[in-house]
Amino acid sequence: MPRKKAAPIDTGLEEIKRAFNRALFLTFSKQKLLFAFCVMAFSGLLVVFFRGLALHSGQWVTMSLTFLPVFICAGILLSMGLILTRVYHHEVKGMPVSYKEILAKSVELVIGASYVAVPFVLVYLLLWMVLGLFYLLKEIPGLGDFIGVILAFGPFLLNLAALLLMFSTVGVLFFVTPALALKSSDRMRMAGMILHRLKIDVFTNCLHFFIALFPLLITALVLTLAAAMTGSTYLDVDHTSEVVLQWFFIMLPFTALLAPAMVFFFNFAAESHVAMQKARRAMAEA
Repeated sequence: MPRKKAAPIDTGLEEIKRAFNRALFLTFSKQKLLFAFCVMAFSGLLVVFFRGLALHSGQWVTMSLTFLPVFICAGILLSMGLILTRVYHHEVKGMPVSYKEILAKSVELVIGASYVAVPFVLVYLLLWMVLGLFYLLKEIPGLGDFIGVILAFGPFLLNLAALLLMFSTVGVLFFVTPALALKSSDRMRMAGMILHRLKIDVFTNCLHFFIALFPLLITALVLTLAAAMTGSTYLDVDHTSEVVLQWFFIMLPFTALLAPAMVFFFNFAAESHVAMQKARRAMAEA
């Protein structure tokens, strides 16, 4: 008698593979990509504006004008992620998707979510002001250079803190967005739910996070490299207005090509949230 084929073993890897394929397949929707592009283009416009202001500024001011738009855009992207997550939830459930209806039901939530960026902006401004003290000490006549050498560890630690703060905003986008979008009626317990989720399985949560982030990082790296090559080999203008306009017109295809990776990021964040919620319920029932 012919031997029966063994049923595939349902492992955590199989679940991740199904979630990845579903998130990827539902990424390439014209409406979602267009929506993501419009929001990201607006965020890119803010980045270009701040970079234009930083063109002829000192190092201390340039640093603030580099990081501040990142934290401001994080609030905008979080609001966008809420809409994308709810759209994805409808798609996975096979429910009809109406962007107008989803937007109408999410207005209050989106406005509230945009304020998530405020603590990050305030913390960064505090770091930036402390960094300014080190720049001020360097300007002391006679002793400034010596003090700058001795206290070099201070700016290093402050810059490291700024980078970690920026990376933490990405973590907020991944973990907080689906929790807000799918559990908006239980906001008071949201932070506790996220911390409990992380405690359940740190490895799986980190694995999900890096899987969602990997396409975004690779796409952003390639696009940034292409933009840098264009700037070094083609762009050759001196006027600030011309430089800003060139950045603006480069930003448009940049955000358009980055949009699919961003949509996938939020799709997979929703998949991860649902998977960890199921794992938590399974542990509670065991």
